[in-house]
Amino acid sequence: MGIKQKEENASGGLHNTMASGTMVKGDIHTEIDFRLDGKVEGNVTCNGKLVLGPKGRVIGNILSTNAEILGEVEGMLKVSNKLILKSSANIKGDIQTQTIEIEPNARFNGSCTMSGDNNNTPG
Repeated sequence: MGIKQKEENASGGLHNTMASGTMVKGDIHTEIDFRLDGKVEGNVTCNGKLVLGPKGRVIGNILSTNAEILGEVEGMLKVSNKLILKSSANIKGDIQTQTIEIEPNARFNGSCTMSGDNNNTPG
């Protein structure tokens, strides 16, 4: 399978990756940072930072502490801290976040609710 866990840096920080060409039907839950370049049909919960690569696609809801979206999401995004929509992002669904950054050419169709509190942690 295209999911692997590796050490990110000398301080021992870990992250998971799911390679392009890999498809998962079902929910994914991770306690650490996650880079997703494949396709998921299900919900993704990440208690760290989620990076959805430019070829990545999620059909389902995303709950994360921080997220950087370069690919496509069809579903709700609930990010308790900071959400970044890169220029290649395509979002079809509602967003709940504390802070949002949207690059030019990013596409977003839905509603956005922003909150100043930090109490909507995933999980």
